[in-house]
Parts: sequence; C-alpha cells; structure tokens
Amino acid sequence: MSHKQYFYLILILGSLATVSPFSIDMYLPGFPRIAADLHTTIDKVQLSLTSYFIGICFGQMLYGPLVDRFGRKKPLYTGLVVYIIASFGCSLTSSVDALIGMRFLQAIGGCAGMVASQALVSDLFPVERRAEAFSSITLVIAVSPMIAPTVGGYVTSNMAWQWVFIILAGIVSLIVVAVYFFLPTGKEPDNSVSLRPKAVLNGYATVIRQPQFAIYTFAGGLANAATFAYIAGSSDVFMNIYHVTEQQYGWIFAFLAFAMIGSTQLNHLLLRRFKSEQIIKATLIYQSVLGIILILGIYNNWFGLLCLIGMMFLFLTGQGLTGPNTSALSLAPFRKHTGSASALLGSWRMGTGALLSGVVSFLHNQTAMPMAGTMAFCVMGGLVILFTGNAVVKHQARGRDIEDEISVLL
Repeated sequence: MSHKQYFYLILILGSLATVSPFSIDMYLPGFPRIAADLHTTIDKVQLSLTSYFIGICFGQMLYGPLVDRFGRKKPLYTGLVVYIIASFGCSLTSSVDALIGMRFLQAIGGCAGMVASQALVSDLFPVERRAEAFSSITLVIAVSPMIAPTVGGYVTSNMAWQWVFIILAGIVSLIVVAVYFFLPTGKEPDNSVSLRPKAVLNGYATVIRQPQFAIYTFAGGLANAATFAYIAGSSDVFMNIYHVTEQQYGWIFAFLAFAMIGSTQLNHLLLRRFKSEQIIKATLIYQSVLGIILILGIYNNWFGLLCLIGMMFLFLTGQGLTGPNTSALSLAPFRKHTGSASALLGSWRMGTGALLSGVVSFLHNQTAMPMAGTMAFCVMGGLVILFTGNAVVKHQARGRDIEDEISVLL
C-alpha cells in the first residue's frame, strides 16, 4: 500500500468514525438556544445527547452481525441513509421530546460507520500495523472537536440551531459518495454467519469470552467514557458557571481537542519503543493522578477558568493514547467474528458514555464537580479493571501450568 493510498484510506475510515463525534460536538454550543426555542431546560436538552449515546450502543449490536454476514458496505449504506433522514427530522422538531427521539434514530444510522470502519481496519491492515492505523483514525476523529463546536457556535449564533443538523446531513451525503467510489470492499460476505437470535447471541458470547478482548474492551471503554462525561458537562461548566460566550466555548472545546490530537501523534512515536500494553497502563496511572487533583482543586476552589482549562488539557492528553491501543488489542484475536467484536467494543464504549453522561446531568449542582468527578471515576475504574483482569488471567495460566505438570508426573 502506497503512502497516498494509506492517506486516502485513513481519511475515509476516519470520516466514517467521525460521523457520531461530529454529531455530538457540533450542536453542543446550541444547547441554550435549543432549550429556549423548545421551551425547556438545558438539563432536558442534555437528554438528547444521552439518547444519542444509547442509540449508538444498541445500533452497533445490530450492525455487528450484519457486516459479518453481508460484507461491510451494504449495512454501511443503509445506516448512513437512515442518518441523513433523521438529521432532517432533527431540524424539523418542535419539542424536546421529538428531538430526543430523532437523535436516537440519528444514532442508529450513524453508528454503522463506527462498526464498519473498525472492521475494515482488521480487514485491510496486518496485526502489527493496526494500533498505528487506529491511532491515525483517532487523529481524524480528534480533529472534529476542534472544528465541530466552533462551526456549531457560529451557525447557532448567526443562523439557527436547526441548520446544524442540515449541515450534518450534507456532510454525511458527501461521505456516502466517497465510500462508494474510493473505499475498498474489505472482507467478502460470509453466508455461514447466521442472523438467528440464538446464533447471534452465541457469536457475541464467543467474542466476550476471549480474555484479551474482555480486559481491554472493558478497561478501555470505561476510560474512554471520561471523554463523554467531559462532553456532557463542558457546555454547562464553561457557559453557565464561567460565563463564556458560544463562540468562546467553541474555541475552548477546540483547544482541548488538540490535547487528543497531539497525543495520537505521540502514540505513533511511543509504539516504536513500547508495547500497547505498557502505554495503556502508564496512561491510566497518569490520568488517575490528574483526576484526583481535579477533584481536590474543584472542591477547594483552586481553579479559575484558565487553570481549569489547563488541567483539563493535561487530563485529555491520555484519551488519545488509551483509545487506539485498547481498540487494537481488543480486536487482535479475531478473524471470523470481527464485526461482532467491533460492535461489542463500540457498544460498550458508547453504553458507558451514555450512562455516565446521564450521571453528569443527574448530579448537576451548578459546579464542575459532577463532570470532573465522573471523569476521574472513569480512568480509575479502567485502571482497576486492567490490573484485576490481567491478574486473573495470569492466575488462571499458572493454574493450568500446575495441572499440566501434575498430569506429566502422573
């Protein structure tokens, strides 16, 4: 694969994976105006974000077996068309409940890109290059928080928040064209993959019983949820507590997104000297320490606006390191059930994101503590899962070795 081919392939796969992050980030600056226009509160508007996370969680479970059975592209086209229709539906809503429902449907369509892009990485790249490929895709994804809130802030203030969803529909229409003309097909359809409920559940059970998948999916997914806790709480923290404008919030969000962009580039360099396992462990320890400092600082009122932004920047650098490496290690053991493994990986990430973004909203107390406390909980929980899971696997391996030695002696 030439450098040019690699660039275009990563760009398209990254664009597919970016559909949902862009859909999340672009309308965040419009929360106050959406709440005013729909005669509701920001807390209720935040539930449209939670419904999007829930839709992604369930939608990926739907697409996993489909991309294994029918190949990568047919389910992908179906999902993206559903997304486009739902986006126009969001722009036409006249109540917050309708917006919540349409966002759920939008997520069901958009998550097809997440499942297909991860499966295609396993199809098109050898095992030793997948962490690098995921890191490059994460770089594309990380650009969206720099662009989306800034664009969303200007669109909301100068046009109307409904235009955010019309623009999203237009962007995804262009992605459909790129997929049709330039994206390789990937793995061929596999008619041996059954879509009967029992067979689908058995396929997922096979995936989740794989120790390496379970450890890095659960640990990485919980750690990754810190990003969603930040997304769910940031508009309230910066706009209502620190009283920044919509445009200023967009620039703050873009600046903090640069933390993830920089760390994905750092990951390329680190992978030349360290294993993915080592990078994940060190990053989670680093973020856990910063999480504790964040909690103490907010509780004791140590942080002004600039100091809080600086601490958040340092914390979010870890998100660009854990995500690509845990994704690569989670999917590495699979060939036959790649789609199902990708779906479970994505569903766990978005499911925890939905739950913990809802927790941030539920704990809302007009301080930054719900956001910061949830972020710290995510990375510390991921660290506990990582150490506990690896300890259990090593213990089981020692037990098997002892049994083998006894059987040899007998």
